[in-house]
Amino acid sequence: MSGDRRPCIRARACLLLVVAAVACAALASGAAAVARAPAPLPQAVTEAPHYPPTPAELFGPLFVAVQSTSVFPDNKTFADATPQAAPPQILAQYRERQPQTPEALRSFVQAHFTLPGEAATSTVVPAASDITAHIDALWPLLTRETPTAPRWSSLLPLPRPYVVPGGRFREIYYWDSYFTMLGLIESRRADLVRSMTEDFAYLIDSYGHVPNGTRSYYLSRSQPPVFYLMVGLLDEADPAASFARFLPQLRREYAFWMRGAEGLAPGSARARVVRMPDGSILNRYWDDRDTPRDESYREDTELARRSGRNAAQLFRDLRAAAESGWDFSSRWLADARTLATIDTTDIVPVDLNSLLFGLEQAIGAGCARARDATCAREFSRRAQLRHAAIDRYLWDEPRGAYLDYERRKGLPVRRLSAATLYPLFAGVSSEAQEQRVASVVKSDLLRTGGIVTTLLQSGEQWDAPNGWAPLQWIAVAGLRRYHDARLAETIACRWMVNVMQVYRASGKLVEKYDVIATDRAGGGGEYPTQDGFGWTNGVMRKLMVLYPTDAARAGAVRCPDIEDVTP
Repeated sequence: MSGDRRPCIRARACLLLVVAAVACAALASGAAAVARAPAPLPQAVTEAPHYPPTPAELFGPLFVAVQSTSVFPDNKTFADATPQAAPPQILAQYRERQPQTPEALRSFVQAHFTLPGEAATSTVVPAASDITAHIDALWPLLTRETPTAPRWSSLLPLPRPYVVPGGRFREIYYWDSYFTMLGLIESRRADLVRSMTEDFAYLIDSYGHVPNGTRSYYLSRSQPPVFYLMVGLLDEADPAASFARFLPQLRREYAFWMRGAEGLAPGSARARVVRMPDGSILNRYWDDRDTPRDESYREDTELARRSGRNAAQLFRDLRAAAESGWDFSSRWLADARTLATIDTTDIVPVDLNSLLFGLEQAIGAGCARARDATCAREFSRRAQLRHAAIDRYLWDEPRGAYLDYERRKGLPVRRLSAATLYPLFAGVSSEAQEQRVASVVKSDLLRTGGIVTTLLQSGEQWDAPNGWAPLQWIAVAGLRRYHDARLAETIACRWMVNVMQVYRASGKLVEKYDVIATDRAGGGGEYPTQDGFGWTNGVMRKLMVLYPTDAARAGAVRCPDIEDVTP
C-alpha cells in the first residue's frame, strides 16, 4: 500500500474550510458521495469498557518499594517491565524474600521481570547529509506490530502497525501521532497513516476514548483530541467522506470529553466539562485517577510530601497536565514557577477548546455526508456555542491574544503561550483577531529558532527556551489558513534551520529544541531529552515539502527577514 498515495500538496490548515463547505453543501443538496471504503475495522469490545489493572494495582507493595527507592533512574522502566509469572506468585516470593536495599530489589526485579529496551532511534541510522533520506530510514525502525501483548504487561495491544516516538516512549502516543503522520504522508507511507488511524478507532471502540498512550496506566486520561485531524488526512480532497466513515468513533470520543455536562450548574465543573458563569460549556484537562502516576511515582510522591498540599488534588492536577501534553509548563502553575502550585483542573485551556470546536465541525460534516440532517444541525449549533464562549472567555481584547482562563478566579491567565495559535489552526479566529495574534507572535513568540513555547523560563520543558515541533506546525498551518504567508514561512524556515543544525552536529532529531540560543536540543522536565523522534521527523518532513527553497537554505546562518519573504 505504500505506493498507493494521494499527493498531499495542500496545508492541513485548509482542511476545516473544506469541512464547513462540505457540510453546508450536503445539507442543501442531499449529496452523499461515498469514498472508497478501507478494509473493515477490527472487531472491538461493545460492552462497558474494562480497564486492565495497572502495575501499581497488580504489584502493590513491590511496586511502591521499587519506584520509591530509585532502583531504576526512570520510573517508567519498571512500569513497562513484563512479569515472568502471575502477579500473586511474584508477590508471594517478594514477601518471602523481603529484599530491602536498592541492589536487592534490582536483583529481584531482574529475576522476575523482563526489562524493556528503548525504541530504536537515530543512533541506529548513520547520519546522512540528506535529512530527508535519514527520516525515511527511521520510520521502519520506529514501527511496531503488537496484535497481542504479554500477559500481565502494561502494554495494550493494537491490531495494526504503528509508529512510536522513540527513546523511552516505546508505545504509541495519541497527539504525537498526528504530527508523525504529516511526515509519513510525505514519505509515501499512507499505509501507516491508515493503519494508525484505525488503531486509534479501535482504542475508542475498546475503551471509549483514546488513552494518552497504549499502557494500562495511561487509560485514565486522554490527550488533545486530534483523532478527527488524523481521519481528515485519509482523504484530504474530501475529508467529509472520511468523517462519515469514522462517525461512530468521532461521536464516541466527543461523548468522552463531554461526560458530566448534563445537569451541571453554571460556575461548576465535573470531569472534563466546565459550565461557565453564563451557562455556556467549555472543557478542561482532567484524569479519572487521583493517585501518583505509575510512570513517575517517585517524582509525584516526593512532590506531594514537599508541597504540603492535599495529595489527591495535587496528583489529579499533575495527571491533568499530562493529558494536556504540556507536562509540565508555567501554564498550569499558580505562581508560574513552582510545580507544587500546579492547578491544571482550575484552568480552561484555549488549545483544548479550539480542538473540540474542530471536532464538533468534523462530526457535523460527517453527519451531513451521512444525510443525518438532525445531527448536522446539532453539531453546527454546538460549534457555534463553543465559538461564542471562546470569544467571550478566552479572547483577551487588551492583549490581542487568546489566553487560558482561571475558572475559580473568573479571570484570564495573563501568561502568553504558543497555545494562542490554536484558534487560528482550528478556524475559530476572525480575520481581525488573526491579525492581532500574528502581531503578538511576531513581537513576543517568534525567536531565532522558531516559536518559543512560553515567555517564562521555569525549568519545565514546556516553557522557554524550548520550542516543539507540534507547536511550529500549529503556528504555520494556522497562519497559512488566514493567508499570512510571510509569517508562516518565516517560522518554518527558522525551525528547519534549527533542526538541521542540531542534526548536522549530532546526527539526531530530538523531541524539543532551544529556539533562543539555537543549535542545541531543548532541556528541562522529568527525563533527559529523547531522540528519534516521531513528531520532529513528521513536521520537518512536511515543512521541507511545503517550503523547499527554505529547506535548501537550512545550512544558512539565518533565514530572510519577514518582510523579505515572498507572500
